[in-house]
Amino acid sequence: MRFQQLLDGVEYLSQSGEAEVTGVDYDSRRVQPGYCFVAMKGESTDGNGYIDTAIEKGAVAVVSDSAQQTPRPNVAWAQVGHGRRALARVSANFYKRPAERLVNSGITGTNGKTTTSFLIEAMLHAAKRKTALIGTVEYHVAGRIKPAPHTTPEALEINQILASALRAGATESVMEVSSHALAQERVYGIPFDVAVFTNLTRDHLDYHKNLEDYFRAKRMLFEGVGTFPPRVAVMNTDDEHGRELATLSKSRSEVLTFGWSSGDFHTEKADVGMNGTRFDLVTPDGTVPLWSPLIGRVNVYNITAAAAAAFARGCTREQISAGVKRQKRVPGRFERVDNGQPFTVVVDYAHTDDALKNLTKAAREFVSQAGAGRVITVFGCGGDRDRAKRSLMGEAAGKGSDYVILTSDNPRSEDPLAIIHEAKAGLERTGCPHAIEPDRATAIADAVRRAKPSDIVLIAGKGHEKIQVTRDGTHPFDDVEVACAALAAAGYAKPGGAA
Repeated sequence: MRFQQLLDGVEYLSQSGEAEVTGVDYDSRRVQPGYCFVAMKGESTDGNGYIDTAIEKGAVAVVSDSAQQTPRPNVAWAQVGHGRRALARVSANFYKRPAERLVNSGITGTNGKTTTSFLIEAMLHAAKRKTALIGTVEYHVAGRIKPAPHTTPEALEINQILASALRAGATESVMEVSSHALAQERVYGIPFDVAVFTNLTRDHLDYHKNLEDYFRAKRMLFEGVGTFPPRVAVMNTDDEHGRELATLSKSRSEVLTFGWSSGDFHTEKADVGMNGTRFDLVTPDGTVPLWSPLIGRVNVYNITAAAAAAFARGCTREQISAGVKRQKRVPGRFERVDNGQPFTVVVDYAHTDDALKNLTKAAREFVSQAGAGRVITVFGCGGDRDRAKRSLMGEAAGKGSDYVILTSDNPRSEDPLAIIHEAKAGLERTGCPHAIEPDRATAIADAVRRAKPSDIVLIAGKGHEKIQVTRDGTHPFDDVEVACAALAAAGYAKPGGAA
């Protein structure tokens, strides 16, 4: 592709030279001969410092967002005001604008994005449609599964995934859209046909200035990021921010609302059991009885949100029901670990105070059905992240549990004991009996040893993650595998592990 073609739609300030471009990248380490290097300022590094390295490796064109950089001899050049917008446009052009040839559904919100996206995909599959899925746990490309290093990757990787999906026959994409991705314009230029808002609670305030700034980023999905607003906006109107967004969106999108007992999509006769969830889903097209292997009240919300999005994409009630039944589990989202023990063990990604509140509430409903069981919670807080939420997480865990073991999550560069101390302040306010165990594997084993028949052990915070990040580096760590090993050591060794 010619450099001039690559710049189609790019808002450049100046441009010179021409070249035949054989690839695009923003990481100089991956540049190959014939590439266009997009040099842009990042959170921790500035790609403009690597322009000459990229040229040495064979780059024939450079797009730079720095006014201090000057064109290099014999290299095509463009200066832009917005590096990430330029990356999005250049990437889309190089891969022949795959997002414009797919129908895209985006999901944003603090909690529920992953499960909702998996459910939407399952419903679309029930309607015989091929899809791509981009999200926190993994990426799906027309049936093939790839690991996900980021919830929403950079625009280059998004376009690469969507182009691969198109080649494999996909017609739709389902995408988790994080607040970081929206604020950093990683999804700039992607036309979303359907956009879903799940909820908004305190999270990522280490990055966003405050809750209003966090909400402002989420709102961008419904305003259109370099595109028209979505055709349909799906809103949780049990959430105050969802109600505000619904009002704002009515002038530019068709709005579908959902909630527990009100909204265009809502529930009746909900029965949240130990082995599944059954309820009637009320839709604009009539009521449909649903059964799901997913458990917990929060998953009723996720199913209802997904059903509204699938309805907007033309799925029938029968296809929605089939998709719900098909989605048996979502990795690290209320994922049961069953080694034949007489108590329940659940691994969940809950890493905010609101998520812990919902998780322990769902667990309490479980043990109430089983009799006089207890809720035993293992959790920690991530390092190098919003410190203010740590005591709130401790308080949420203490209020919802009968016993808490406070441990490490991903301490990153921080001292694990310092993080634990901050979370402990909120836990102690509740008076909940608790223990401190910085070693996460030991904490999980302790919880398993303490559990009695009818209890539930919650292992919260890391969910699907396969590593633990400490100041000493990155180490393999999978809560599900560690829980299985702890159960085996306690005498429960049924083959199979996670349910």
